[in-house]
Amino acid sequence: MERILCLAAGYVCGLIQTGYLYGKAHGIDIRQHGSGNSGSTNALRVMGIKAGLTVFIGDLMKTVIPCLIVRLLFGSRQPDHMYVYMLYAGFGVILGHNFPFYLQFKGGKGIAATAGIILSIDWRLTILCLAVFIGIVAVTRYVSLGSLVVSTILLIWNILMGRTGAYGLSAAAYTEYCAVTFVIAAMAFWRHRANIVRLAQGKENKIGAKKQ
Repeated sequence: MERILCLAAGYVCGLIQTGYLYGKAHGIDIRQHGSGNSGSTNALRVMGIKAGLTVFIGDLMKTVIPCLIVRLLFGSRQPDHMYVYMLYAGFGVILGHNFPFYLQFKGGKGIAATAGIILSIDWRLTILCLAVFIGIVAVTRYVSLGSLVVSTILLIWNILMGRTGAYGLSAAAYTEYCAVTFVIAAMAFWRHRANIVRLAQGKENKIGAKKQ
């Protein structure tokens, strides 16, 4: 029951489409421009740095807040499953963000929401992912590549750190923790499948460049 509630609550939070709302406030439907999704990268490309940063923070916080609530609710009651429930809440946000029912299930790619999960789990993981993301984007100018690498780091980190007992997971909770993390990372790759093809072909759009 806890898992369903966390997933459902996360989905409701994910329905707050920051990019779509910001665009509407400025007279445009962000989904009709650029890459066609309502995430922070497209907001940056279409509406500029202020828009991109605003949308990113909004999408980040709509994950951090429910994860924080889960931590407060289950930190003392079920400490061995707390991080698992946080992942369910975070994954729910990603689903709501990527597939909002009131926008014909056309949302973003869930990377800012995934960043919210990372921030909620461990500050060390946050610093690592931020450094790697900035480094990759600075060198290659491919936001999609940085996003995919960060999603991979999240998966590897959770497998390794959970294994060491860093988060107090029981054996059963650890297996579930890794499984949900894998689904989150897989979702990122699925949503970026067109980007992956363009990266392989050398045709991916670089940040700051006009969309090809």
